[in-house]
Amino acid sequence: MSMHPVQCKCGAVKGKLESIGTSNRLICYCTDCRAFAHFLGKATFVLDEQGGTEIVQVAQQRVNFCQGEDLLSAVRLSENGMIRWYATCCGTPIGNTMASRKAAFIGLIHSCLDRQQMDKDFGADVAVLNTDTALGQTKPKQRGLLGILVRFIWIVVTNRVTGQYRKSPLFNSSGLPRVTPKILRADELDKLKSAI
Repeated sequence: MSMHPVQCKCGAVKGKLESIGTSNRLICYCTDCRAFAHFLGKATFVLDEQGGTEIVQVAQQRVNFCQGEDLLSAVRLSENGMIRWYATCCGTPIGNTMASRKAAFIGLIHSCLDRQQMDKDFGADVAVLNTDTALGQTKPKQRGLLGILVRFIWIVVTNRVTGQYRKSPLFNSSGLPRVTPKILRADELDKLKSAI
């Protein structure tokens, strides 16, 4: 079985992603993804020149951590925001999930993946989304939204129907996040967004 490494920058958190299966590869230019990179102090490491974050969406149960699980932490940019997971050891962003494990996908951020294997494991086609909030005067052209939506629905629905969502490494048997996410105050989020 083909496996893709998942690792924080300092190597304290390590895991493997079962790379055979449905996945989405995209660059997101939304201000929330940018705010997350700035929250961690990793903007230059995570964002492209126009503020985009490259993400690979997969089913959560395909990710298995073998080291440093206790170093995982999480933040929500607002009370109803996504859960954004990161490694506390070095601030490497790991990925984004919904607050419920029933929507059993994770958007893994490129900074924890092996850049040299990404084309082979996830395909070379990269969708481009939320381009209206990209930085710069000439915005990237949005592409690939329909395919992203179809594959996203497939990931979520098949895992719900088969019960595979219960095997998430980020949620416990009661369906709660393995750590309680910090929820940013409105003024904290405003400060982050004003910096971008």
